[in-house]
Amino acid sequence: MSDTTWTALADPHRRAMLDVLRLRACAVGELVDELGFTQPTTSKHLRVLREAGLVKVRTHAQRRIYSINLEQMAELDEWLAPFRQLWNERLDALGRHLDRSEAGSGDP
Repeated sequence: MSDTTWTALADPHRRAMLDVLRLRACAVGELVDELGFTQPTTSKHLRVLREAGLVKVRTHAQRRIYSINLEQMAELDEWLAPFRQLWNERLDALGRHLDRSEAGSGDP
């Protein structure tokens, strides 16, 4: 995972764009309408996301349509997997502790 990816993900506006693009591919104007950013700001953030490999763009007539780059997201998911496992193990341990505490207290 490159530093460019993390820099792109650090910005809440770019994460908001990714949330919209997760649901559907969009043109710049659609993202402007959906998120309320200006067109120049939206384009700037899309450029950062594209350079980080998080989104891809295709041309349809006169419009540029942006979508999530699933390959890059899969790489990100693979990198995060051990951390999810760590949290799952800790949450499972907490659940077992709470079950034991509840059973020992005699509460229903």
